[in-house]
Amino acid sequence: MNSEQRAGTHKLSGRALEAQTLPLDPPFVRIRWRIFSFLFFFGFTAYVQQRSITIAAERIMPDLHLSQFQIGLLEQAFVIGYAAFQLPGGLLGQAIGARRTFVLIGLLAFLAMVATAGAPAVFAGLSVFVALLAAQLLLGTSQAAIFPVSAGVFADWFPPSRWAFVQGLQTMGLQLGAAVTPPIVAALMLRLGWQQAMFWISVPALAGIAWWARYARNTPREHSDVGRAELAEIGTHRADDAPAEPTLGRVLGVLADRNVVLLFGSYLCMNYVFYLLANWVFLYLIQERHFSVLESGFLATAPPLAAAFGAGIGGVLTGALCAPLGDRWGYRLVPLVALPTAAVLLLVAVHAGNPYAAVAALAGCYGAVELTEAAYWGTAMTVGGSDTMTVGGIMNTGGNLGGIIGIPIVAYLSGHQAWNTAFFVGVGFALASAAAWIFIDPDRRVAAGIGRAPAAEVPASR
Repeated sequence: MNSEQRAGTHKLSGRALEAQTLPLDPPFVRIRWRIFSFLFFFGFTAYVQQRSITIAAERIMPDLHLSQFQIGLLEQAFVIGYAAFQLPGGLLGQAIGARRTFVLIGLLAFLAMVATAGAPAVFAGLSVFVALLAAQLLLGTSQAAIFPVSAGVFADWFPPSRWAFVQGLQTMGLQLGAAVTPPIVAALMLRLGWQQAMFWISVPALAGIAWWARYARNTPREHSDVGRAELAEIGTHRADDAPAEPTLGRVLGVLADRNVVLLFGSYLCMNYVFYLLANWVFLYLIQERHFSVLESGFLATAPPLAAAFGAGIGGVLTGALCAPLGDRWGYRLVPLVALPTAAVLLLVAVHAGNPYAAVAALAGCYGAVELTEAAYWGTAMTVGGSDTMTVGGIMNTGGNLGGIIGIPIVAYLSGHQAWNTAFFVGVGFALASAAAWIFIDPDRRVAAGIGRAPAAEVPASR
């Protein structure tokens, strides 16, 4: 028997062994949904950590003698780190796998939160502000890989017919995290102070990181609890489309792709509105609508709660539209309707005479914006193929440039009592974001990627 025959026999015996050891019956809760629950948790935790600084700002400013513009700079530091490391984060995930990536970035994020809470105990004067800037920069850098890498995990663990759905569900988790942050941080601030509040909201992340490190695997075939039945449910769409080695040539090819450029620009424009609503509603309700701190903490939960429901509905709706209409119009339709609706609701919020009506309009606007998340990320996964994490990193770089552009604009305008102008700028960005979707074509894969089968050819998943 020659070496090739021996190798072939070894391969066959390995497959036979795999067939014997794989569980026959899938568990009631599929392993892919357990993996999803970790990503839901990581997204939820990330948004609690991100949003806590905007809520704590009401106490940080007088305690540390910081201006509202300096608070804007702290938020800017986070977004700069977050934007700058989107693409490197996606490439890191493709290079070392999601399991190690989430452990690494989760621990760095926890360290950043501890540093934020502890900075005033170590530094004073200008030094404490510099330390807070560095901590927020680290927080942004550490969290940058979450969503590009999550997109790659979803591509591995779910059939294409479920991509929009799971993306919508994960975004729902983010917004639920944003929704619970104002009342929790406000209550902890009033009882323990802002530093203790910042620390204690981050402690649960350590348990999640440890459990993920023990349980998770990069792909279904690597997980001992995934059986043949569940592998059949997931499908074979990744057999020839596994995460590619992130070479310079592949990255340049993805960067030059028309769809990727359009997704980058559209997501940038949409995220001006996103950051306006996510970061500034709490202070807007206090300064412009004259609610108390505690009342604002509870009312500020309305927009992210609406966003959470919008994200979940958007995932279901986008997936439902893709089945009869195909990827091109199934992914396009929701953004083309939802983003102009968000622009109209921003105008309603500005002109509402009743402050509670303004809160309702802001909630509706945030919900409309988040309806589109499944379309953005589902499209990135569909056109990305083996370069999904790279495409996700590039698109989310654009999204966070929207924050980098928007945060100083809103900080300056709000600091000069020009909140309405900040909202008017958002109207223009929302309409520009919608216009880009006319030219995005989810049927056309990136040049550097490998084509994948349409969702209709993949077995449906439960």
